[in-house]
Amino acid sequence: MHIRERLKACQAAGTAVLATNFYNFETLTAVLKAARAVDAPVLLQLTRSSIDYMGLEQAVRMGRQGLADYGLEGWIHLDHGPSVELAQRCLEAGFDSVMIDASERPFGENVTVTRRVVELARPYGANVEAELGYVAKLGQRQGGGFTTPEEAARFVRETGVDALAVAIGSAHGFYRETPHLDMERLKAIRAATDAVLVLHGSSGIPHPMVREAIAAGISKVNLATEIKDTFMRSLKGVLTASDEIDLRKVFPKAVEPVTALLEEKYRMTGTARR
Repeated sequence: MHIRERLKACQAAGTAVLATNFYNFETLTAVLKAARAVDAPVLLQLTRSSIDYMGLEQAVRMGRQGLADYGLEGWIHLDHGPSVELAQRCLEAGFDSVMIDASERPFGENVTVTRRVVELARPYGANVEAELGYVAKLGQRQGGGFTTPEEAARFVRETGVDALAVAIGSAHGFYRETPHLDMERLKAIRAATDAVLVLHGSSGIPHPMVREAIAAGISKVNLATEIKDTFMRSLKGVLTASDEIDLRKVFPKAVEPVTALLEEKYRMTGTARR
């Protein structure tokens, strides 16, 4: 099934695809093990930083081979693509889906840039995601700039984008206090457009709140910060408690807690089949 079809199926069923970032072989392994354990579809996400770190072709090959080795339904997605040029490179490399993030630009510029990526993606049959409104990134202050139903409808209409990350109170990174998602705003956006709605910044949001957001219209949930934080915390603990120098023995122990985390996240979104 194409990622676009899977997302629309989730939209109809009131579930969501869990979109997980990976940063190296170990975090990729954790994602794949968790998805196999609960029998869930996998959307592997790569940011520009991860692409720069691993290399575009190598990262894609790792993802594809991992999905095949674990026998999983899955796709590869560019997360927060900062430029048309990177989106084009990812399309040429075989990505199933790309996100162009021009959300910090004025509305008109966001429309123009997003529409260009949608046009580029059409020959590849790729899914395209954009962001509208202010979803605070790491180091930025939270609050303000929420997506409105009217602008969401207009944005989707003028760009032809498939999926839209909306600003309803979430933020990238960890929260200093418990976040509060504007569910009524989300419901109004869902009523205004049939585009797939995406929740960014799910790390640290209580699971019942995420499930409520899914019921209100979210069909894709992004998870990144908790993955790398759990891995690094676990790895530090393993290294502190042992003099082992064989990383092949050390790293798997740090993978296990990430796998356990992800199994619960897959169940949270409603796509786990067991």
